[in-house]
Amino acid sequence: MRIPINLATEPMRRDRPILVASAAVGLLLCLTLAALVGLMITDRSAMAESRRAIDQVQRQLTRTNAAQAQLDAKMRVPENASVLYRSQLFNTLIKRKAVSWTRIFSDLQTVVPYDVRIVSIRPQLNGRGDLSLEMVVASQTPEPVIGFISKLELSSLFGDVTQTSQTPPTQTDPLFRFHLTVMYDQKL
Repeated sequence: MRIPINLATEPMRRDRPILVASAAVGLLLCLTLAALVGLMITDRSAMAESRRAIDQVQRQLTRTNAAQAQLDAKMRVPENASVLYRSQLFNTLIKRKAVSWTRIFSDLQTVVPYDVRIVSIRPQLNGRGDLSLEMVVASQTPEPVIGFISKLELSSLFGDVTQTSQTPPTQTDPLFRFHLTVMYDQKL
């Protein structure tokens, strides 16, 4: 029988693998810290360049706004204001005159069913130059008008249709009347 005898005051421990692993993790963390500091410095320089570009654009915008304010002030002088008003009036009249009624009717002819009557049409130009048609249409029953609306929305010349009101038949008028607004893509 053998009895193991340990004469050391402390038993032997295997600490070397733990120390090597701890050193490797510490080195990896130091490398990660160095990479993050490098990224931070790079981002800071990129932000400085972006700030300089934004400041330059802001200065250009300020100069442009100042020039626009000077031009507006010149246009508001009474003798220039009348010319501006007349030119705006003429431009509006030219745009209204550019709307072709013949083309409106020929384009509507392709989508209007036989049992829907167009009672009135009023073209409207908005500030961006888009043309919309305010129409009153009538029919014996609502179904043909619903078909007409779907044909308008599927057409490449007409856009979304907004129904503003509907009037049921009366004793003097036996037709359903629908007030519609539709965007129209007539090239002016």
